[in-house]
Amino acid sequence: MKEMKVIAGGLILVLLILTGCTTTQKGAGIGAATGAVLGTIIGHQSGKEIEGAAIGAAVGGITGAAIGKKAEPAQPKEPKTTQ
Repeated sequence: MKEMKVIAGGLILVLLILTGCTTTQKGAGIGAATGAVLGTIIGHQSGKEIEGAAIGAAVGGITGAAIGKKAEPAQPKEPKTTQ
């Protein structure tokens, strides 16, 4: 039960930190946090929680950043000015 409170507190902290970030940064942070949690759970089955968390965070962060970048609105191109 104590572990669940620590995980929940950590996720709340991550979400508060991500409040002022771009969509790409939010996606990377949320993906990394989710990947770390899932990696820890999967790694626990083989007795390698730390390795699972690290791999999960890396994969989740990369995936989350890619999804976040796709979700960002396109920036309008500035017209070329000639003088």
